[in-house]
Amino acid sequence: MNYEQIFKNIDDILWKEAGCSNELDYVEQTSWILFLKYLDDLEIERSDEMALQGKDYTYIIKKEFRWNTWACPKTAKGEIDHKAAMTGDDLSDFVNLKLFPYLKNFKASAATPDTLEYKIGEIFSELKNKIVSGYNMREILNYADGLHFQASRDKHEMSHLYESKIHKMGNAGRNGGEYYTSRPLIRTIVRVVEPKIGDTIYDGACGSAGFLCEAFNYLNEKAKTVEQKQILQKQTFYGKEKKGLAYIIGIMNMIFHGVEAPNIMHTNTLAEDLSQIQQRDRKDVILANPPFGGKERSEIQQNFPIKTGETAYLFMEHFIKMLKTGGRAGVVIKNTFLSNTDNASIALRRELLESCNLHTILDCPSGVFTGVSS
Repeated sequence: MNYEQIFKNIDDILWKEAGCSNELDYVEQTSWILFLKYLDDLEIERSDEMALQGKDYTYIIKKEFRWNTWACPKTAKGEIDHKAAMTGDDLSDFVNLKLFPYLKNFKASAATPDTLEYKIGEIFSELKNKIVSGYNMREILNYADGLHFQASRDKHEMSHLYESKIHKMGNAGRNGGEYYTSRPLIRTIVRVVEPKIGDTIYDGACGSAGFLCEAFNYLNEKAKTVEQKQILQKQTFYGKEKKGLAYIIGIMNMIFHGVEAPNIMHTNTLAEDLSQIQQRDRKDVILANPPFGGKERSEIQQNFPIKTGETAYLFMEHFIKMLKTGGRAGVVIKNTFLSNTDNASIALRRELLESCNLHTILDCPSGVFTGVSS
């Protein structure tokens, strides 16, 4: 069975599930299950690599909570052991009362926020299981067991299918569009900005991490050495996202594209005081499509020298401050920004002109600024 069919089968089951009502729920529930399958494949791969070196591997996940113990136990032939596999209420109770609490605790015990352990804890602190029927969950787990994350070809296909799910979610209402930016537009901006290996790349409103994923794809093709690939894994991509579901989807999207422990923080970027941003915080490249049309509270506006309730304008102030001297940025912003005559728009345009050498692309419904910090 191919991966596309597996994804379709899982969606068909979720469509029948009382706890899931739309595409956003489908993606959310698929994400945590795929994440645990990915994590198990990753740990098996690491264990095999250590064994080749004659060393023991210390698993992150206790045996009781590993995929092949609770989700899909196997027979000696490597097939799912249907007699040992939990189902119905037994499975639901295990997931809700044991598995999720165990995984949440990783957030408190992890050494630092940039570790895989911390990401596990944060993801399961944000999520709850909405698959009410343990029988539906059993079917989903059986299908998910057919997915694999170890070969680069598998990861490529997985990332493509996951992007398709995010695209569908972007058209599903409930503000789904905040999760998805047109991929051709993102790829064009990345090519114009031309990030390089060794640059730090930042998106302070990363949503489903489309910009960071495309930048990774762009640079990964150029990475020729183990050292360069490690730089891309650990020292290149940084994101922030306010909303819980978008944060989880962004982490999953980056994982499927090949970044093992994404440096994405779950935080409200605009709650940070601009005056507290130091040189060490600034980045070489900024790529973003910040939300616009929203209104921020007056206490949030106090963090910015140009006072406005428009979220997109506050993000632009943030990005100007976050960009290193000589850094490059490509930011999507609504096209009326160029013609608005309110005080905030005029002041922000002046700030942009003074701080950056700007280029503007306006062949899309929104404006796109690309520029170099001066």
